[in-house]
Amino acid sequence: MLTGTRQFETLQGSGQVRAHPLLLARYAANELGRVRWALATGKRLGGAVVRNRVRRRLREGMRVVLPRIDGGWDIMLIARPESATANSEELHGAIVDLVRRSGLLRPAAE
Repeated sequence: MLTGTRQFETLQGSGQVRAHPLLLARYAANELGRVRWALATGKRLGGAVVRNRVRRRLREGMRVVLPRIDGGWDIMLIARPESATANSEELHGAIVDLVRRSGLLRPAAE
């Protein structure tokens, strides 16, 4: 996971952005050879219970998608207010869509 203000600021300043009605994704290449990721759930989503629910769903979505992402990327998912009412499948679909459109997703093994 990404931790620390400096890592967030670096990603905010130099990263590229993809948008979805439920989420924003900021991503930038890193030289570590592994994927680091972070979640941002602001107070616009709702109270702590709502924000924690959204974070749990996003973590589960990333857990499923992460093995299909090539190494060497920093990714930040930013939840939009609409994500508070979305179910797990909708959030997972949004993550897959954003990562695919960003060009980070490897094709599924057939």
